[in-house]
Amino acid sequence: MDLQAILVSLKLATCTCLFVLPIAIALSLWLTFSRSRFTILAEALVAMPLVLPPTVVGFYLLYAFSPHTSPLGRFLHQTLGTSLPFTFTGILVGSIIYSLPLAVQPITASFRNINPEMIDAATNLGARKPRVLTRVILPASLPGLIAALVLTFAHALGEFGIVLMIGGSRPGETRTASISIYDSVQSTNYASAAATSALLIATAATAVIITITLRRRSNTPRATDRR
Repeated sequence: MDLQAILVSLKLATCTCLFVLPIAIALSLWLTFSRSRFTILAEALVAMPLVLPPTVVGFYLLYAFSPHTSPLGRFLHQTLGTSLPFTFTGILVGSIIYSLPLAVQPITASFRNINPEMIDAATNLGARKPRVLTRVILPASLPGLIAALVLTFAHALGEFGIVLMIGGSRPGETRTASISIYDSVQSTNYASAAATSALLIATAATAVIITITLRRRSNTPRATDRR
């Protein structure tokens, strides 16, 4: 088992969650409560990574990050003195973009299931928007938030296509557990590949069980709702 690659994956998954969750909450709030006609287009764009092959997303991100092919890449290289391809920061940005739909969808669904009367009551009592968010919306959406966090972590932990396209396989920096499995198979080290694969399978199974449990609990009608 490649412990160094597993540590890189854990670091990537943790950092991805830290960035994705606040972005997903802000975007879900806009998608749920905004009356803009552009929300449908925005929701479709956010969901695009779910239907595109990871290698396609990774290729365009690599192209956009490269200082040799993209104005954005040249700007980052000339202004900040950094180049995102084949760095941990690069695979983190790619992981954030590719994992965002997995967080937005359950959070948006939770926001849309909130009883509007709860929000109206808080507003009528004089609560401002930040207080309504922290005292009403987020607590009522806790199952969706946890599901988003779990799915994002598990997905980032096992990410392969985008990480390989943007980061390659640099030990200790961009070589994740999934890339380690691929490299182990290529070198016929099946024992190492099997051990790392078992860890990712256990993580994925745990994430699925938690998500299904939370979904069932959120869909179970409360006693007050049945009256």
